[in-house]
Amino acid sequence: MRFHSYVIFYVLCCFTFSAHAQEVEVMITRYTKDREALYRKYPVTESAGYYDRFIRYQESFAKELKSVNFDALQRTEQIDFILLKNQVEKDLYFLRLDQAAFNEISAVLDFAGPLYDFIDQRKTGKKFNSDVLAKTFDDVNRACSVKRTTLLEQPFKTWQQAAKASAAVNSLRDGIQEAYKFYSGYDPQFSWWMEMPQSALDTTLAKYSAFLKQHYAKNSIADDGSGIVGKPIGREAIIKSLQTEFIPYSPEELIAIAQKQFEWCDQEMLKASEALGFGKDWKLALEKVKKSYVSPGDQPAMVAGLAEDAIKFLEDRDLITIPILAKETWRMRMMSPEAQKINPFFLGGEEIIISYPTNTMTHREKMMSMRGNNPHFSKATVHHELIPGHHLQDFMQKRYKPYRYVFETPFWIEGWALYWEMNLWDKGFAQSPEDRIGMLFWRMHRCARIIFSLSYHLEKMSPQQCIDFLVTRVGHEYANAEAEVRRSFTGGYGPLYQIAYMIGGLQIASLKKELVSTGKMTEKQFHDRVLKENCIPIEVLRLILTDEKCNADYKTKWRFAEVK
Repeated sequence: MRFHSYVIFYVLCCFTFSAHAQEVEVMITRYTKDREALYRKYPVTESAGYYDRFIRYQESFAKELKSVNFDALQRTEQIDFILLKNQVEKDLYFLRLDQAAFNEISAVLDFAGPLYDFIDQRKTGKKFNSDVLAKTFDDVNRACSVKRTTLLEQPFKTWQQAAKASAAVNSLRDGIQEAYKFYSGYDPQFSWWMEMPQSALDTTLAKYSAFLKQHYAKNSIADDGSGIVGKPIGREAIIKSLQTEFIPYSPEELIAIAQKQFEWCDQEMLKASEALGFGKDWKLALEKVKKSYVSPGDQPAMVAGLAEDAIKFLEDRDLITIPILAKETWRMRMMSPEAQKINPFFLGGEEIIISYPTNTMTHREKMMSMRGNNPHFSKATVHHELIPGHHLQDFMQKRYKPYRYVFETPFWIEGWALYWEMNLWDKGFAQSPEDRIGMLFWRMHRCARIIFSLSYHLEKMSPQQCIDFLVTRVGHEYANAEAEVRRSFTGGYGPLYQIAYMIGGLQIASLKKELVSTGKMTEKQFHDRVLKENCIPIEVLRLILTDEKCNADYKTKWRFAEVK
């Protein structure tokens, strides 16, 4: 009887732990799917209704998290809880910032109440009195024209406010068009009454949006002449962003870290330049390397060869487990000339997307593309994009703890690929001076990214100054530098994305030193474990690998780099 009691007690304990384990993982999945459902239900993202509904959901979920007994969770579930709590707080913080920005300009749509009602009621298929709705659209059209007239002498203080107002009008236009198409052609009465009022209103809203986008004070400058218009977020938002990524440094400290790394790159670049006979004029050495580009049509074969070289180097030294399918399933395709204006270099994952000129590009564009994607530069970019970089990452993410995908962070994604650039350098992967210059070019580029992107978001550098900095300090081709800056600020990347390469790489290198150099893990064990924990902030990864005790309110504190 006593034995059975112990068995029952043991089973109950196991069930309790299992329930908690399921609870956190299920909450992560539910949080992801709930938000996706709300996005589909409320597509007009720049509206009071959208912000109100999402904030209510976020606040409700944050309250629910407080009811979880953190101490009763198993170790893995505690980590997942910390990640989820951080994600919810991060999403809520930036949602409130966006709402505050919307509230500043919401008056530009104070005539649009009936339009929001139309969009909402369409979701449940309400049948409208089409003649009444046509009059409503006509009335709103007139009201919009009146509103524009009243705003003529009231420009926005900043171009950012003007851009937000324009975006709000466009968001409304998209919602109206979607709702209109739901009925048009299916309801004869609707089509007969609504075709002209809807077309007229759409034209008016389009003109109104264009007017608002340019309607700001003359002392507020959106375009510095580069043609690149991004949205600097300011110091407070940068610091909050860093905290949610578990980075305990200020923007100024991160710039100091980048400058220190730059100094190392400068020293190594001079050594490689001297080895090629150019002395201290490393830009002449860089010019020689740029001229080593392959002929048009030969780039894919060159990329394939570099991919094989990297895999062989890794396997010969038993540095990481590379699944057979990962080696088998990667592919390549060519990048369009249009896409190369935003991404002048390779992109990667299961497919490596190759930047190289086509017959439709100008002579200048062709030369810059070939020079910027020469074999020695590509020595670092191919393994960055494929194996052991992004392709291997993505392959493992889909197979190990895939529910953590929601916590995606560039400090893990780009940090891992950059870490391998540093690790392979230390292991002698770049044997010739030309290869070393190629790899150093990219390492200098990562340092420059920290400096110019943070300076831009602190409003201390303009896009044109960022372009010039890449050309003069790193040695970029001008068109490639321009594309890089455009990608950084208008390509849909978060404000910390460009700093994540070097900073994430330094984090992983510091963690490896802590675990591998002390003999707690082999290098291969370390690399395999990093990939199997999926895409999470590196400081949280450190909690897992070091088994450091933590609580539900864990905040960033790991000072992984020296700062002078």
